[in-house]
Amino acid sequence: MDYPPTRLPGRGPGWYRGDLHVHSVHSDGELTPAELAAAARAAGLDFLATTEHDAPTAPGSWGEVGGDDLLVILGEEVTTGTGHWLALGLAPGRLVDHRHRAGEAAFERELRGVRAAGGTCVAAHPHAPYPGGELMYPLGAFDAVEVWNGQWSADLPWNADNEAALAEWGRRLGAGARTGRWQPAVGSSDAHLPGQLGTPQTVVHAEELSTPAILAAVRAGRSWIAGSAAVQLEFTAEAAGRTAGIGERLATAGRPVDLAVRLSGLPGGCTVHFRTERGKEHRAPAAAELHWRTDAAATAFVRVEVRRPDGWPVALTNPVLLA
Repeated sequence: MDYPPTRLPGRGPGWYRGDLHVHSVHSDGELTPAELAAAARAAGLDFLATTEHDAPTAPGSWGEVGGDDLLVILGEEVTTGTGHWLALGLAPGRLVDHRHRAGEAAFERELRGVRAAGGTCVAAHPHAPYPGGELMYPLGAFDAVEVWNGQWSADLPWNADNEAALAEWGRRLGAGARTGRWQPAVGSSDAHLPGQLGTPQTVVHAEELSTPAILAAVRAGRSWIAGSAAVQLEFTAEAAGRTAGIGERLATAGRPVDLAVRLSGLPGGCTVHFRTERGKEHRAPAAAELHWRTDAAATAFVRVEVRRPDGWPVALTNPVLLA
């Protein structure tokens, strides 16, 4: 089999874990596709995206390594002089031309081409501190933004560039949530070395384990980011007898909104932060279950961050929207 299947049978609606930004020996990574697939299974992943730099997925490289328990999404890291972006859900052999820069019509043309074929465009590590790594394209041009990107040193999964990306995304979310044109966040390992895959990982609620369904969930923001497979999170909002989850909009009918977070698998000493368009509204020591109350008049959304005592995140959610 030259290329992996785009749908795994028997996997219906549910939460699926995966890594959307992965490199192998076919670009500048150190692991073979078979080694990455084994690492994905060991990390508890249901899917991964192969995103070589400016190269299509090589025929035969991933065709036999997925199996019926691991979905492989074909993609590319489009590596330009004014930032990197991920083209996910590409057809076998498809190459996105990286020869464009910010402000050029060719950039918009490549985005349209990916979307026309059913793909998804993600801004990669928008504040990366190396030449060409910082994103000069408008963030709003993308379907999602990578706010948590792994590091080359496998034991340092967070840095200042991620904090800057998260803060910028949070500021934009304040305006976008009220207009309905908000941009979801994702997290990916950008794995190049052993020990990096799945740190972090994006957890999505999809209708099935297939490339179209996973990418639809990413675009809809039906996802949260986990530092590892050990971390489990559920975040819901309830008002006027209705309930909504991550990435969904709750019609509150002007009633108070009761928020609930359920957690497990955290390291010791974590703190849970409830964030709104007003910033950090409420914080509490992590527990198996936490509650907080607000209302739609005060904010158009609520999202959750779980952080270690040193400030590094353990989990980040997309928002629940309030109306």
